[in-house]
Amino acid sequence: MSEKVMSRGTKLHGMGGFSKRQALGTKGLTLAGMLGALSIVLGMTPVGFIPLPSGIAATTMHIPTIMAAIVGGPITGVLVGLIFGVSSFVRATNPFFANPIVAILPRLFIGLASYYSYVGIRYFLESKLSVSEGKAKSTAIVIASVAGTATNTIGVLSLIYLFGYMPLSFVLGIAATNGVAEMIASAVIILAVLKSLEKGGIFK
Repeated sequence: MSEKVMSRGTKLHGMGGFSKRQALGTKGLTLAGMLGALSIVLGMTPVGFIPLPSGIAATTMHIPTIMAAIVGGPITGVLVGLIFGVSSFVRATNPFFANPIVAILPRLFIGLASYYSYVGIRYFLESKLSVSEGKAKSTAIVIASVAGTATNTIGVLSLIYLFGYMPLSFVLGIAATNGVAEMIASAVIILAVLKSLEKGGIFK
């Protein structure tokens, strides 16, 4: 294993860089506030919804939570997820999102799933398979986006079913249509945004 790869692996997964990204400082709070506000705006405008042939719109409101986790770390991701969940609860127009457990709890795990997927996949590709930093980062972003979206979809729909708001057949139908559409949309949008931020020196 080359020194360069070992160095990158240490930066990603070593105690120094790893613990620093998990800490929440002024930058993390600022990022959480900005992306939390974006999540609220998406929920209040048509931009936050993607019309599907099924008649049920897919959402993009979880995307800021995933970006917050990848850029700012797991705590920042959890904070933005909390803002997303509370916003859904406060603005609930249906009985299941009026339930704080359904509206808030799954959203707290979006950032955790996204961050640890991103760090783990990137570390594995760079240090174990010697994939170039650029390709490893892009692949990790896509997988983290899918993981974060799946966490939101599975978490919310599972609780909706467990609380008896929808039958299993309907829940599975939404997962198959909306879930897949949201994963694809998230991966494309987040990769494009983070690559732009990377060029601007904001995301490394």
